[in-house]
Amino acid sequence: MGRRIYAGSGGAEALKAIVQRVVPKSLIGQIALVMAIALLLAQAINFSLIFTERQRVSRAQIEGPAVARFVLSAQRIANGLPARARDGPFSGSPIERRRRVTIDDASSVPAARNDPWLVERLRADASSNGLALRDARAFAEEIAFRRPSMDHDAPSGRGSALRGRSEIRLQRLILSVQLADGRWVNGRALTPRANPWLALRPALATLLTYLIVLAAMLFVAIRIARPLRDLTLAAQGFKGNGEAPRVAPRGPADVSRAIEAFNAMGMRVSTMLDEKDRMLGAIGHDLRTPLASLRIRAESVEPADERAHMIATIEEMTAMLDDTLALARSGRAVEPLRSVDVTALADAVVEEFRALGAEVEMEAGTRQTGLIRPRLLRRAVRNLVENAVKYAGAARVAVRDLGPDELAIEIVDDGPGIPESEIEKVQEAFYRIEPSRSRETGGSGLGLTLARAAAQAHCGQLELENRPEGGLRVRLAIPRAAGAA
Repeated sequence: MGRRIYAGSGGAEALKAIVQRVVPKSLIGQIALVMAIALLLAQAINFSLIFTERQRVSRAQIEGPAVARFVLSAQRIANGLPARARDGPFSGSPIERRRRVTIDDASSVPAARNDPWLVERLRADASSNGLALRDARAFAEEIAFRRPSMDHDAPSGRGSALRGRSEIRLQRLILSVQLADGRWVNGRALTPRANPWLALRPALATLLTYLIVLAAMLFVAIRIARPLRDLTLAAQGFKGNGEAPRVAPRGPADVSRAIEAFNAMGMRVSTMLDEKDRMLGAIGHDLRTPLASLRIRAESVEPADERAHMIATIEEMTAMLDDTLALARSGRAVEPLRSVDVTALADAVVEEFRALGAEVEMEAGTRQTGLIRPRLLRRAVRNLVENAVKYAGAARVAVRDLGPDELAIEIVDDGPGIPESEIEKVQEAFYRIEPSRSRETGGSGLGLTLARAAAQAHCGQLELENRPEGGLRVRLAIPRAAGAA
C-alpha cells in the first residue's frame, strides 16, 4: 500500500512539473491558452450540432423519397394489390425494370447492419400512411455502378460504337418491413451518395469564427498586459536613485487609472526620500557639532588615561554616526556617476592603510575603468579592507576584469573566515558574529552592510566566500556602466 501511494505521489509530482513547463508564465500566454481551450470546446460542440443537423437534412432529402415509395409499395401489398415499379426511384431505367420489391418469409437485412435513422424513417412514413408494422429494418451501402457510354462520333453507317463503361458511385438502400400478418416485404432502392464534403463548409465556418473570436480576445488581453508589463518594469527599475520612473497611462480605463495611481505614488515616494535626505543632513550636522565640542573639552580632561578613554568614545560615536548616515543615504544615492579609473581608486585606498602602518597590498593588473559613484565606492572598499585588516591583520586588493560589461574589486585575507551559516547574516545591519559593540573587536556591524548597499546602488552585488586554503574572499562586482544597468 505504501509503495503504491508513493508511486502515485511521484506521478502526480511529475504531472505537475510537466504542466508547469507547458503552461505559459505570462499573463498574455495564460489568457490566450484559457481562451483557446474554452473557444475550442465551444466551437467543437457548435460544429457537432450543426453538422448533425445538416446530415439529417441531407439524408432526408436523399433517402426520404426512396423510403416513402417503398412504404407505398408495402402498403399496396398489405392491401392485396401488386407493387408498382413506378413507385420506386429511377423509374424507367434498366435498373428499375429489375424486380426490387419482394415478399419473403424473412428479412433481407442482417440485424447487425440495422441503421436506426432509416428504421425510424420507415416507421414514421408507415405510421403517417396508416400501415401497421410488426418490425422494420434497413441499412445503406455504397456501390459502384458501371454503365456503357456510347461514342456518338463514330463513322456513319456503323452505328453507335461502345466507347467504354463509365462508373457511377451510388448508394443502395436495403429496406425490409414485417407486415401485421407476419410477411416480410424486402426492397432495394438506388439513391445518390451523401455529399462527402458535407462537413467542409460548417468546419470552415467554425474555424473562421474561432479565429476571429480568439483574435479579438487576444487583442483585449494584449491591451491589458502591455501596460501592466510597463508598470512592472518601472517598479523593478526604481532603485531609489533619482526620480521615480513615470509610466504613460494607456490601456483600458481600469488599467490606466492604476498606472496614474502608481505615478502619483512614485512622486510621493520621491518627495519622502528627498525629505529624508534633508532630515539626515540636518541630523548629521546637529550631532557632529556637539560631538566636536565634546572632543575639544575632552582634550583638557585629567588624568591622561581618562582623557584617552573619553576621546575614544567620542570617536566611536562619530564613526557610528557616519556609518549610520551613510547607510541611510545609500538607497538614495545623490552622488553623480562619473567615469573613473577603478584600479586607481582601489590603489588610493590601499595607500591610505599603508600610510597608517597596515599590511595591505595592491595586486598589479591592467587598469579598469567604469561609470561609478566614486565616494560611495571608495567608502565600500575602505570598509572591506578595514574588516580584513581588523580580523586577519593584512589584506590583498585586486581589481578583476569580468568581461566587457563588468568588473570586480576583490579583497582577500588569511584570517579565520566566516562560518557558512553566517555569510548571509553578516551583511545585515548591526549584525556581528562577535556580540560586543566595541569597535576594537568589530565595530558597529555596518561595514559589510554599507558595502552591499554600495554594490546595489551600482546595480551590482557583494559576494563572500571562504577560501579553501583559509581566509575570506570578498568580491564587489559592478557593471562598468552602472547608470545604464
